[in-house]
Amino acid sequence: MKKCAFLSMDSLEDYECYDHLLFEPFQKYGWSAEEISWRNRQANWDQYEAVIIRSPWDYQQDPKAFFEVLKEIEASSALLENKLELVEWNIDKTYLRDLEEQGITIVPSLWEERFDNGTYMDSFKRLSSDEIIVKPTISAGAEDTFRIPKDRADEYTGQLQSTFADRPYIVQPFMPDIIKEGEFSLFYFGDTYSHTVLKTPKKDDFRVQEEHGGVLKLVEAEPEMRQISRKILDLITPQPLYARIDLVRHENGFALMELELIEPSLYFNMDPQSPERFAKVFDEWMRNQ
Repeated sequence: MKKCAFLSMDSLEDYECYDHLLFEPFQKYGWSAEEISWRNRQANWDQYEAVIIRSPWDYQQDPKAFFEVLKEIEASSALLENKLELVEWNIDKTYLRDLEEQGITIVPSLWEERFDNGTYMDSFKRLSSDEIIVKPTISAGAEDTFRIPKDRADEYTGQLQSTFADRPYIVQPFMPDIIKEGEFSLFYFGDTYSHTVLKTPKKDDFRVQEEHGGVLKLVEAEPEMRQISRKILDLITPQPLYARIDLVRHENGFALMELELIEPSLYFNMDPQSPERFAKVFDEWMRNQ
């Protein structure tokens, strides 16, 4: 039986994780899979044929240490997926700017190196919005993410100053369709489309993650969503083993919220066929290496 590892974290107690649904289909294809924390310094990566980054959802607390581990895996005999170069590109939300330059519609964004009150107060005018979202360029799980209405902007100055004194951040208009309709996540395994999940926030919130009370629903992707997602995937080199593409309805079409190539939940619980689909793609992927 061939061995692979799912890179995880010390404890998933406060998270919703569905990677265990892969164990059985992986065995069907001759793979023994186990979860291992990226913080486990005793891990012998050479014992695995592949290490799949799955749920290290605390990496943003120490990105430098996280990358050191990924470099160790990359230097071992194990195949790291997604590739280190993809992680290095995708970990900072400035990748959105790269995609925009290649013709992808993203949520309008301002990029700031550190907090400046004048620039912050001017963001509402520059984005033509009465409500903005401020978040770090390196973040996960809506951590240190602020939703700020213009008439209360002064109330957030101190908190933003302490959070982003020496930390790059992104400013975007709040997208009302997140509340009205939700955020669409399209999942791809290799070149294979898998499924689409609509994520909506709980009442009086804007965060769509389950940990914040978000509600999930399996839906059919509209043709335009599939077209946009395919265009995005065609721009990514090297090809990722998995990708989650988050879209929100915007004006006359859809805008890219996030392209998740590092540790997105793939919501195997939402589509009963998706674990089998992932296992099949992974097995074929490894055969072609």
